[in-house]
Amino acid sequence: MILQILVLTLLSSSTADDGGGQWQLLQNDIGVLPMHMQLLHNDRVVIYDRTDFGTSNLSLPDGKCRMDPNDTALQVDCTAHSLEYDVASNSFRPLMVQTDVWCSAGAAMSDGTLVQTGGFNDGDRRVRIFKPYPNGSDWEEIPFALSVRRWYPTNHILPDGRQIVIGGRRQFNYEFFPKTGGASKAYSLPFLVETNDRLIENNLYPFVFLNIDGSLFIFANNRSILFDYARNKVLKTFPAIPGGDPRCYPSTGSAVLLPLRNLQAATIGAEVLVCGGAPKGSFNEAQNRTFVKALNTCARTTITDPKPEWVIETMPVGRVMGDMILLPNGDVLIINGAGLGTAGWDNARDPVLNPVVYRPSDPPGLRFRLLNPSTIPRLYHSTAVLLGDGRILVGGSNPNVYYNFTGVPFPTELRLEAFSPPYLDPKFENLRPIILSPSSQTKVRHAQQLVVRFKLTGGGVTSDTVEVTMVAPPFNTHSFSMSQRLLVIGGENVTKVGNTTWDIHVSIPGSGNIAPSGYYLLFVVHGKIPSKGIWIRIA
Repeated sequence: MILQILVLTLLSSSTADDGGGQWQLLQNDIGVLPMHMQLLHNDRVVIYDRTDFGTSNLSLPDGKCRMDPNDTALQVDCTAHSLEYDVASNSFRPLMVQTDVWCSAGAAMSDGTLVQTGGFNDGDRRVRIFKPYPNGSDWEEIPFALSVRRWYPTNHILPDGRQIVIGGRRQFNYEFFPKTGGASKAYSLPFLVETNDRLIENNLYPFVFLNIDGSLFIFANNRSILFDYARNKVLKTFPAIPGGDPRCYPSTGSAVLLPLRNLQAATIGAEVLVCGGAPKGSFNEAQNRTFVKALNTCARTTITDPKPEWVIETMPVGRVMGDMILLPNGDVLIINGAGLGTAGWDNARDPVLNPVVYRPSDPPGLRFRLLNPSTIPRLYHSTAVLLGDGRILVGGSNPNVYYNFTGVPFPTELRLEAFSPPYLDPKFENLRPIILSPSSQTKVRHAQQLVVRFKLTGGGVTSDTVEVTMVAPPFNTHSFSMSQRLLVIGGENVTKVGNTTWDIHVSIPGSGNIAPSGYYLLFVVHGKIPSKGIWIRIA
């Protein structure tokens, strides 16, 4: 326990003295705007942007060209609008999408395949498949795989392996992919009608999380429900967030399901945190070139409580279009965004360059800490995802119609960065666990007992100072990380097996409601300092 306090003190002093965290420029121009990002289990990140901007800054290989007679900008286009970024080599290769993927959604399936849904124009009913083959792969497209057009929807992976696709512009319904029994059908969801602000919406890209009982928590605008998608039934209606301000696109805040703990207990609690956004009326004000100050509040509630209430907390800075990323140690990073305005074309000002870390287990009033700033504004159409080494990959920002690099307040941004949170500071290197076994890409089963062996050169290890976490890498776009999930799967029964080597016994969750089948990054966390992650697959 003394060691844990020491590490926490070091982390706190680091962030208090110098802000904490480091930024690294990875690529000066990747050619394609990262409007959408997904980390796959081969440690490569699939990135893509809309296709109807005309040419990008990245050519397709071998003289290939995309030919789309329905494209609204360029029917023959020999540039890429998607790429695969290799984390290990800091390199990228162009990919080709055939139809427009603008403002779409997606999720990684249980076998690691990325399934992307919807878009704009001739892409709005398409499903696209990206299989991470070792020798390289490209997008495959399925025409009319969706029942209705999906533009600004949200996806979530389900316990049975399907994705649910919810909402989108002028779509107050949901559907599934793949279809069961070959039926193509959309199911009405009146909640999306009730949360629609006329002419503004504020219910696009709703925040969706899988609850521990298999139901879905769905948040839109400033309201939320618990929903049984199998029976098309609302199980619970939650109170609105106090103040009545919207939190979804275009008044874009963000949200996370906080880390799930005590997974072997008879009763498991689940909490949701919603942060930032724009006050009511901000979108119309921005259209008139008045940029309203972003919300500086977060709202937190336990969705498994019989009578849940929202508790309001205050961030160090107001933020609209911020991304919320679950870190391996259970903290939440809030990154990107603006201090004034809303989402949409040229609708924001005052970039918020400092990330903020939120520590859910700290006492109220002491949970937020401001970290070191970037020098690159990340506004509308920015993205961020957690990497296996604990860094955050950050890209994007294009509040302009078309790629525009001059004569605008915030030019199109094609630089790619990595942010290293304070736990990656070299001063903690001897406190950082190194996983020795199992090896990466290990396959496990629900309810399986697993022994994780790790090495640690500095400090003692007890059940009070070490735990094992599993992170489901999400699909990130428009300030929301879809299917993001962190599970604390163990910290008891720690055994010393060598001078610097320990075993920790953990249990893979027994239910797909807690841990849907698929790939996860597994970390050993010692006093808030995480190891590098290894990939495991629940199959």
